[in-house]
Amino acid sequence: MKILDRLGLIIFSTIVLLISLTLCTVIFEWIELEDVTEVIEMALQGNASTNILLGTLIVLMLLAIKCIFFNSISRAEVKNKSGITLENDYGKLVVSRDAIENLIGLVVKGFESVENISAKVDVDKESNVRIMITLFTHPEAIIKDLTSKLQKDIKETMKKSLNVDVKDITIRVKDIAVKKEPVVKEKEKEKDLN
Repeated sequence: MKILDRLGLIIFSTIVLLISLTLCTVIFEWIELEDVTEVIEMALQGNASTNILLGTLIVLMLLAIKCIFFNSISRAEVKNKSGITLENDYGKLVVSRDAIENLIGLVVKGFESVENISAKVDVDKESNVRIMITLFTHPEAIIKDLTSKLQKDIKETMKKSLNVDVKDITIRVKDIAVKKEPVVKEKEKEKDLN
């Protein structure tokens, strides 16, 4: 988060806190409503205090407009969110995160003991690629061997297909999936017996 965004968030949070506290004290009758209005009237009576209050309000309005309508994502963050940029002598190639995630999905589908995969690709400012995979395995899978082979195959595929070195592959085994046996209908059983 940029400094201006943080400053805006701090100022707005402080204002909301003060308004909330003031309203609570009025509701609980710890402070009379007339006392609050007197303080507001005193702040607005002096020419200097009115100018300071007006300047503060204008700055707050500009911060509000900036925070609501203008995205504070930098160009580097946009570049990294779109995917990986590969460059050669002929130009640039941008490989989207979706394409990378689909490539990972194809590698993982080659493993029979894996089900329900979801992959997330993260590219940091230094163009380091990190992959987070969540999957289900079957009961017969040897998870340690399976995940090592998956990591190795994904790294090799990424290097071969995109010429990209993967910094880190984290695999999260979410659950053990039960293989569903095909249901054989009674009529089919009878035909097989005859």
